[in-house]
Amino acid sequence: MAAIDDPEIAAALPRLADADPAVRRIALLGIADFADEYPEPFVAAGRDADAGVRLAAARALEGTADAGAVDALVDLLADADAAVRAAAAASIAEIQDAAAGPALLRRLAGAAAPARAAILAGLRRLRLPAALAPALAGLDDPLPAARREAVRVLGYLKDARALPALAGVAAADADAAVRLAAVGALAYAEDASVLPALLAALGDDDWQVRQEAAATLGRLGFAAAVDGLVAALAGDAAWEVRLQAAGALGRLRAAAAVDALAGALRHPVPNLRKEAAGALGRIGDPAARPALAAALADADVDVQKTAARALELLPPA
Repeated sequence: MAAIDDPEIAAALPRLADADPAVRRIALLGIADFADEYPEPFVAAGRDADAGVRLAAARALEGTADAGAVDALVDLLADADAAVRAAAAASIAEIQDAAAGPALLRRLAGAAAPARAAILAGLRRLRLPAALAPALAGLDDPLPAARREAVRVLGYLKDARALPALAGVAAADADAAVRLAAVGALAYAEDASVLPALLAALGDDDWQVRQEAAATLGRLGFAAAVDGLVAALAGDAAWEVRLQAAGALGRLRAAAAVDALAGALRHPVPNLRKEAAGALGRIGDPAARPALAAALADADVDVQKTAARALELLPPA
């Protein structure tokens, strides 16, 4: 253990060896702010016989990048106590210092199933190029949570080499949450190679995947997505999907969507009517004038205001 030159933490060390676990736990809580600078007492406490002490140690080590602390947290992912396991996973997920990367990558290789997801979650925000290969391998993990975290690592890395694999996951993974993450991760694409996967995702069985596909297509701005987005706007069973499709069509300034957007101004959900009115304003096609004029009498005041602004954006009649 490194020399302790802070009197407060030095004074607490004897209490960490007390026979009473409550004393040990309170002592640990009293020095929790020192975990980054002096991780060793907390690493040792992670091996304590009392689950409450281990829980306090796991929480105190939140975000700590020290290799010993990382190893201790990974060990706690296999703790007999569920609260300790959850706290260890949460603390790993808060790591933002790339110095923790080597330890996380080392432990990922031999980790048990539940731990793999937590370790990948810790790697996500570090954006380590060395995480590309293990994250790609993680897309085939039998555990859905691990596959989802592998997708998120790749989404943060934004490496074009991962796009084909992410597109495959978006289209074919058995777990809806994994498909959802993959569809969102495709938003960093710089070419239309991911378009078929995203258009296919507009027809996914899960409405949240369809919603994310529409949002991602709007962010990417591919003109070739217009027909698929119009179909989603006109016919999807979930208004949330229609809302994202309307927003995407507005961002694409898709004149071909004017009729479908005008139809959405009659939808029972005010948020969708408002989004459709805003999209018609962004598109700026004079053909939208009658529908927008009718929306000035909408029962929802926000729809009225959005329609009025949209009319101002149209070229003069």
